[in-house]
Amino acid sequence: MILIREKDFTIRQVNMVDKLLKVGQIVNTQGIKGEVRVYPLTDYKERFEELEWVYMDADTEKKYFIEKVKYKSNLVILKFKGIDDINVAEKFRNCYLTISKKNARELEADTYFITDLIGLKVYSDEGEFIGMVKDVIQAAGNDIYEVASAKTAGKNILIPAVGEFIKEVNLDTCTITVKVIEGLIE
Repeated sequence: MILIREKDFTIRQVNMVDKLLKVGQIVNTQGIKGEVRVYPLTDYKERFEELEWVYMDADTEKKYFIEKVKYKSNLVILKFKGIDDINVAEKFRNCYLTISKKNARELEADTYFITDLIGLKVYSDEGEFIGMVKDVIQAAGNDIYEVASAKTAGKNILIPAVGEFIKEVNLDTCTITVKVIEGLIE
């Protein structure tokens, strides 16, 4: 099950109303070729090589066909067919790239779209509520879950997204179970 979360919706509301899956956001335009730099909203950015087309935001009236995919650090550089002018590409800055859920490839075990994790409730392996996932930070080696918690006086908790810390991610119950490290929550 793939869930999409927006800041203004509860998890249940989004499950009922949203039929599109966000896979990235255009953060910049580049060069005279009209290429765009995309921040991927998936833990597997090579997934863009598997996409033939995307929608811009929720506009499902027009498909934008992907002509070329390149990588630069944690960004994906896309060239769309028919967008061969930087001024045209500039109009898409900050747009989300979306695909239909029915056209999304099945995810492999233990892989998630980053947006799947935002808003999940985080519990310790003893069942104690810790907080909610506020963001997923893409680091060089592993992703890091940023968890907002009232117990830490406004300071967010950072939890590495690796097996020794993450015991279970359950999208059906919208929860993550983590191994609590001594001194993590005070």
